[in-house]
Amino acid sequence: MTENELSNHILACAVEVHRNLGGPGLLECVYEEALAWELKQRGFPVGRQLEVPVTYKGHELAVPLRLDLLVGELVVVEVKAVSQYNSIFESQTLTYLRMLNLKLGMVINFGEKLVKDGIHRVVNGL
Repeated sequence: MTENELSNHILACAVEVHRNLGGPGLLECVYEEALAWELKQRGFPVGRQLEVPVTYKGHELAVPLRLDLLVGELVVVEVKAVSQYNSIFESQTLTYLRMLNLKLGMVINFGEKLVKDGIHRVVNGL
């Protein structure tokens, strides 16, 4: 399955989660757990809160970054639940993609009235 095909399944799962949880208003961690569960129910491997080591001039820093979700070892998903979207979320996701040598990331903001309006694709050489 390609990154783009997988992203369509992630989008469908996000819509399902948003609808079943009643839309915006919950904490980010609630949407993250529900999205991971929904993806797993559909047979997709999902890693949650994965540590991404940060190296500075050949030295691994003591504090790694934490990735919200990695789906199918191909797509990074950053889960947000904010009323005011910030493009820094996309920069953060692009950093994860570069560090992991992956091509596609998605920022999903469950804080939107319609979650489809909160989907932002981030690409790294795709």
